Amino acid sequence: MSDDLKRRILGRVAEDLAAIESALGENLGAHLEIVSDVAGHILFSGGKRLRPLLMVLASRLCGYTGGREIFFSTVFEYLHVATLLHDDLVDGAELRRGRPAAHSVWSGPIAVLTGDFLLARSLTIASRTEDPEVIRVIASITENMSQGEIHQLTQKRNLNLTESEYLEIIRRKTAVLLQGSCRVGALIAGADASAVAALTDYGYHLGLAFQMADDLLDYTADTAVLGKSVGADLREGKLTLPVIHALAAAQPDDRTRMERMIQQTEFSTTDFEMLVGLLNRYGSIAYTRDRAAAHVQTAKERLAGFADSEEKAVMADIADYALSRKS
Repeated sequence: MSDDLKRRILGRVAEDLAAIESALGENLGAHLEIVSDVAGHILFSGGKRLRPLLMVLASRLCGYTGGREIFFSTVFEYLHVATLLHDDLVDGAELRRGRPAAHSVWSGPIAVLTGDFLLARSLTIASRTEDPEVIRVIASITENMSQGEIHQLTQKRNLNLTESEYLEIIRRKTAVLLQGSCRVGALIAGADASAVAALTDYGYHLGLAFQMADDLLDYTADTAVLGKSVGADLREGKLTLPVIHALAAAQPDDRTRMERMIQQTEFSTTDFEMLVGLLNRYGSIAYTRDRAAAHVQTAKERLAGFADSEEKAVMADIADYALSRKS
């Protein structure tokens, strides 16, 4: 199902993805070779280009014919890569997309400053729309993502982290960027308020579903497929929905075992397998998948008001893929 759906999506958007790939290189605008090298280390290491693609699809769904949607869409990949550069350094991550993290190849300061450059480049490109609302959206995204990362940092190894707090963290860290991609697509098309709201909601629920699916992969995938170390979230002290749910549901002895493991910075494969077993015993993997599936369904419902089109079909497929993907 996942592979067939992925092939179907890619077959429909191959030309757009190729155009986005070219635009990312052409519009980077770096004046120093090292900036291009560091940015390109992640930028051209196999990302899905989901965020720029969503902006392109949303703009066309709303009838955009200005011919600059590919150019404007690069904003969202530059923003995404900026957060990856910053997050990997903050988290001490070793791998990103199966490659050594940028800060380990160059240095922490170089990685941070390259991320800063990409954030600024995003705003520069956004200004070319000459639409103050678009610029406000991009500025709001950068504020939210920064605060989401800070919030997550302050909650590391917090055994009492609630599901509502987790949702607020992933809203800021992940959902706002997909939400903004869809909203800006509608805005540049001059869509009416109801269409802008519908696509904004679609992106929001899609973003939550994608992050919950990512959180599941940390406990269900292997390193070769995932592109980063399995169990990385837990080693970094990040409690995601499967663990939050299991801690709340666990019997006292099991909760104590989980707490001991979470409080460690390193743990064995046996310990990790024990935790995954507990997540399954208490239905936490299934619970997270069900919550993600509900957000997928809501995202698809927000497309109902639009006329049937190729763009609408692809966006519905992307929502389904959010939960079925393996990496």
